[in-house]
Amino acid sequence: MRCSISILAILIASPCIVVPRTSAQVNVTQEHNNPSRDGVYIDPVFTPDAVANLTRDLNFDGTISGNVYAQPLYIEGGPNGPMIIAVTESNNVYALDATTGTVIWQRSDIGPSVPSSSLPCSNINPVGITGTPVVELASRRLFFDALINGATIKHFIYSLDVDTGETNLGWPVDVNATANYNGMTFESRIQEERGALALVDGIVYVSYSGYSGDCETYHGWVVGVDINSPTNVLAWATIAVGGGIWGHGGVASDGTNMFVVTGNTFNTGGNWMGGEAIIRLQAGPVFSDFWAPTNWINLDEGDIDLGGVSATVIDVPGATPSQLVLALGKDSNAYLVDRNNLGGVTSPVAQAGVSGINRGTSAVTYHTSQGTYFAFHNEANAIRAYKITPTNPPTITFAWSMSQTGRGSPWVTTNGATNFIVWVAGVAGDQRLHAYDGDTGAVIYAGGGANELMTGTRQWNTGIAARGRIYFAADNKVYAFKLPTGTRPAVTPRPRPTPAPRPVIPSTTGGMTGTPWPRPTRATPATDGHAACWPHAGGLRQHRVPRRSDAPGRATRRRRARRHTQSRRGDRRTLRY
Repeated sequence: MRCSISILAILIASPCIVVPRTSAQVNVTQEHNNPSRDGVYIDPVFTPDAVANLTRDLNFDGTISGNVYAQPLYIEGGPNGPMIIAVTESNNVYALDATTGTVIWQRSDIGPSVPSSSLPCSNINPVGITGTPVVELASRRLFFDALINGATIKHFIYSLDVDTGETNLGWPVDVNATANYNGMTFESRIQEERGALALVDGIVYVSYSGYSGDCETYHGWVVGVDINSPTNVLAWATIAVGGGIWGHGGVASDGTNMFVVTGNTFNTGGNWMGGEAIIRLQAGPVFSDFWAPTNWINLDEGDIDLGGVSATVIDVPGATPSQLVLALGKDSNAYLVDRNNLGGVTSPVAQAGVSGINRGTSAVTYHTSQGTYFAFHNEANAIRAYKITPTNPPTITFAWSMSQTGRGSPWVTTNGATNFIVWVAGVAGDQRLHAYDGDTGAVIYAGGGANELMTGTRQWNTGIAARGRIYFAADNKVYAFKLPTGTRPAVTPRPRPTPAPRPVIPSTTGGMTGTPWPRPTRATPATDGHAACWPHAGGLRQHRVPRRSDAPGRATRRRRARRHTQSRRGDRRTLRY
């Protein structure tokens, strides 16, 4: 009891502690598996011996349509059994059977993607769904951002039923019509949504940058939508032009606060206006604090973004301070700051040169018996790991480095206590999976043979681990890799009654009035969408699915509903004891 009371007291005193996990998490609902973006997957079957014999499952189909920059997700607990969720730049959304790779459902009616020729600049063509989605398991809802072509190019934030693919009531949210901040309005044509979405306390957060080339008057934006009342939209943006949020991980969180890292800004007159910084946001998002290096002006002038890699939340037991945020920049430095007291323009808690430009990716962090590490894949064709010392203040020391082509974001597997293995795909490089010992960097898996070669892997992307398998999404294909002792995801599907038809909600228009910095105001979205509506040049078009000729009539459906209710009551009587 004393131990329980002590732990409770610690948690009450420090509500933002990221508690290490020791039990397996099966569902992969977000980028890098956790809000902290640590990239750790707990699965005891990933031992070094098993990983050394990893092979691709040649019976896994995985066929999709479109280019892929987003991490796949893994979801259990629905009527269709375990699923892989994948999204593409063609604005296609897929739920695949996690064992066979066949399509359970797909949405190809979200709306047309945008060719790069219609954008002021871009290194992605076409542009549709770029950032990794997020799933809210309790309500089984999937959230993502899609850029949709038309007379006006627009970002729409969608919510789908993860088990059926149907659009949830009140969605999508028109970002052009709902997001503004400090008198600035959001213009989708010049804003790229590259980072992963985050879900914290019932609000989905979406981050935005400009497009590759720093063209036109983009800003770094974070838009928050209340998932239970999508008419409630808040936003924060950099005051100066620029300051994009470029990293693949998008928004990181310690469970209470959100953290993003911004890039270079323009025409600031020497006044800090949101760029080259770690930004802390509270629920909304509402601006709370920032940290910027003392040479932020030099970084601005040289286009040497601090925000090359998305934020990673790190706890280092024994260090003072111990609750930290990591940023890795294009200046080849790693920065650690106190996430509870960012401090403005000042020196960081710790800084170290880590060799090589870091741009567009996500880092990982993990705790072994040897200490606390972070690892990343840089543009110097190396995957590198550093250790954070538990001192006052903490310091950053070199751990290991291995030659590795490409520019992917790593991830980590472990049993929760040992066997920490750092994975990375040679995206736009050798297009193979690689695995390294988390303490030493020793090669555990070197990419396999001819069958393990992937094609169409895209920069920045990362993979996942689930049920003894590795999944990685590439152009037109999701790949599945299996261990010799791994088990396939043989989980019994959960029965789910057929939902009643949902009414089509007519479109409405609305706006948002800017308020003085730093607090934005709520707004009403321009669109209350429905499952079968998608934006196009002429507005929202209804797409009705024709009723099957053999569909049951109303009386039959009522009889089935009564039998289902009686069956559920019987199940409850059985399970109660």
